[in-house]
Amino acid sequence: MLIPARMSEAEEQRWVSVMLDKLAAQESKRLLGDAELAERAERLSLQYFGGRARPTSVRWVTNQNTRWGSCTPAEGSIRLSHRLQGMPEYVIDYVLLHELAHLLVPGHGPRFWRLLEAYPRTERARGYLEGVVAADRLPHLPAAREG
Repeated sequence: MLIPARMSEAEEQRWVSVMLDKLAAQESKRLLGDAELAERAERLSLQYFGGRARPTSVRWVTNQNTRWGSCTPAEGSIRLSHRLQGMPEYVIDYVLLHELAHLLVPGHGPRFWRLLEAYPRTERARGYLEGVVAADRLPHLPAAREG
């Protein structure tokens, strides 16, 4: 963030605080809540699986750092990692469809992957997620500072 040099340190801190609050408000409006996520899952199930995949709950969780999503077919529950928030919609849709498919086919056999063939952006979404994982494994350089 760039600020005028004439600002005092107190004005600078106030301005940064105001701008961060605005950004946080915009971000929270942009992110889906659990209710919207459940509605989205229902729409995707109707569109791609004829409504056969019916989860009992769909929610964001913060305790999944190695998986994008998980499903417990016996309970009908789907959980998506909070790390997906802010990613393109087609990526979130793919992960939701992947977990919805587990309500119909528990494993990752040929029948499971045939279900996901209906979603036209499966390969693109998988590539995106693979890129995120690869980028996370790269050594991170310190951010450049403006002087």
